[in-house]
Amino acid sequence: MAVNSRDGLKQYALRALGAPVLEINVEDDQLEDRMDDAIEYWRQYHYDGIEKVYMKHAVTQSDIDNKFILTPDLVYGVTRVIPLTQTAGNQGMFDIQYQLRLHDLYDLSSTSIIYYTSVMSHIALLDFELNGQQTFRFNRLQNKLFLEIDWQSEVKVGSLIIFECYRVLDPDEYTKVWNEMWLKHYVTALFKKQWAVNIKKFSGIQLPGGVTLDGDKLYDEATSEIKDLEDELMNKSAPLEFIMG
Repeated sequence: MAVNSRDGLKQYALRALGAPVLEINVEDDQLEDRMDDAIEYWRQYHYDGIEKVYMKHAVTQSDIDNKFILTPDLVYGVTRVIPLTQTAGNQGMFDIQYQLRLHDLYDLSSTSIIYYTSVMSHIALLDFELNGQQTFRFNRLQNKLFLEIDWQSEVKVGSLIIFECYRVLDPDEYTKVWNEMWLKHYVTALFKKQWAVNIKKFSGIQLPGGVTLDGDKLYDEATSEIKDLEDELMNKSAPLEFIMG
């Protein structure tokens, strides 16, 4: 059965532990906490837990007054801010790319693009030397993107700022997240560990019918399963080029 919701994942993990045949002695708030832990861990280390996107933001007067841009909670890292000079849009017939294409690339069948590529590379070098890269500071725990610019003179209300960032997947929007195999196994292991913690103090007590609880053994099993799953995930973590700004 495919899992497509948070509650569905919770019920899957409980069934994997033996419910409803066995009584899983874990309170619902504890289950919710363990699910939050699992999702957060999956987002931070699983290559499918995060995506590279380009987000645009229209500058407001509050941004200028505060000297920073508020980012959504799902943004975990900003890697690049596209220079403001490039966000002004096409300048029509006065744009240098337009002029080069008009005068030098009017006939693609007989014109080499080597010259065009060389010129654009040289222009990019000049722009880098004269303007440099847009510097910024970002910390996901603050949800604030600080740009090292003169907010009063370099931007206006309504100006567009585009930044390259890494955003985690929202499982409520992308419901396939709940059915991810590693996540299902990890949630089950965390539930098992929480169950073991709850019954460890009753270890050795014999229940009616001759059943004896062994919380320590259950705890060791869960801890081992969690370690194996985390080691597996480390081999599938985000690419090395991932940079948190």
